[in-house]
Amino acid sequence: MLYTSISSKQRILAQKSSKLTKKSIRWLVALSSIPLFGIVTAFGIAPNSPSFGSVQVEEVVLDLDLSIPDVLAEAQANQTFWRQESIRRGDTIASILNRLDVSSQDSIDFLQAARGSRAMRQLKPGKTIYAQTTAEGELLSLRYFFGNEELFLMEKTDDEFKMTEQSIELDSQIHMKSGVITSSLFAATDNAGIPNNIAMQLTEIFASEIDFYRDLRQGDRFTVVYETFSNNGRRAKTGQVLAVEFVNKGKSHQAVYFKSSNGADGYYTPEGDSLRKAFLLSPLAFTRVSSGFTNARFHPILREWRAHRGIDYAAPTGTPVKATASGIVAFSGSQRGYGNLVVLKHNGKYETAYGHLSRFASGLSKGKRVNQGDVIGYVGSTGMATGPHLHYELRVDGVQRDPTKVMLPTAPPIAKRDLNNFQKEAQTLVARLNIMRSIQLAAIE
Repeated sequence: MLYTSISSKQRILAQKSSKLTKKSIRWLVALSSIPLFGIVTAFGIAPNSPSFGSVQVEEVVLDLDLSIPDVLAEAQANQTFWRQESIRRGDTIASILNRLDVSSQDSIDFLQAARGSRAMRQLKPGKTIYAQTTAEGELLSLRYFFGNEELFLMEKTDDEFKMTEQSIELDSQIHMKSGVITSSLFAATDNAGIPNNIAMQLTEIFASEIDFYRDLRQGDRFTVVYETFSNNGRRAKTGQVLAVEFVNKGKSHQAVYFKSSNGADGYYTPEGDSLRKAFLLSPLAFTRVSSGFTNARFHPILREWRAHRGIDYAAPTGTPVKATASGIVAFSGSQRGYGNLVVLKHNGKYETAYGHLSRFASGLSKGKRVNQGDVIGYVGSTGMATGPHLHYELRVDGVQRDPTKVMLPTAPPIAKRDLNNFQKEAQTLVARLNIMRSIQLAAIE
């Protein structure tokens, strides 16, 4: 959750007031001590002075007001913050207000005022809600960009919430950033100030080139050009990656975005070859391989050595499972040791199987067409499984094959009619990547 103070001047003033007050007290003590020290010195040097024993001592007790004005506390109480919260799967506006630390009464009043709102019925996972609150949890305003560039705005006026929903015009900005992998991809993108949405796009762009769980190495680096959209200077939404370079294990992978004359879009190498392979490397975004494809594995349940004709991906129950290629659902149901199983029939001689699912995606049934990347089910431990994981198989002509060793077909390159336009756009985008790479390498050296 991001906190951005819009009363920084008040905070700075409060801090200065506090420091000045403490400093004044120290001077007050010092100055008030001077006469005392002067008197002692006078006793020491005054001629013909009586002895200390004959000096009359009188104890004087004065009530001094040494309290520090509570400027800092008052300033903090008056501060307001812009906070943001990403929408999660299954979220309601009530759960989001709770994570934003909005007071109970303001949450109730907001929900009452937002009845009938189209935006509140379109809470899309991954999008962001922005809220202005006080330190005490009072909600002052809330905005959410939804639909086709529409703005939901709720503002508090005279202790009442007023709601508006309207179309807006957004301004676009292009950003260029780079980073180095030290622990994980998301740690590196966070350090570089890159939105999570852009980081996820990066993994999807290279999904057929890089396994972002198994292939990442410390020292891998990336450069990305992406767009964002704002309204009146405030960020409304994150756009898409326009160009990216990822250097993995010393090998450079580059991609540029292009929309063809027929409306189809995608990512291509600077030479015009499509990065979209017929099959993704993994059916899960981030996971670990718990069992690979092998002819001899000791089965944890049957307690015997037998072939393992697939790859097991360990992941928490409920993790979305994606179709690695477009195809038709050939089977969806329970099958012996596989438990809940989905089998997809792809073009030509290929099939893929997804076993041990906890449940199937809504609406999935035999004969339905799915596209590459569509969620078809969720990780589970049904069938012969000792824990939650996905059993994934690639079948060629009905025979299970090792997905990591089979040469799979690729998507067609840029069409000849679009080649000139593509080359012009790609040249500009690659030039941006080159600039950022040079800056990054200079910083490393």
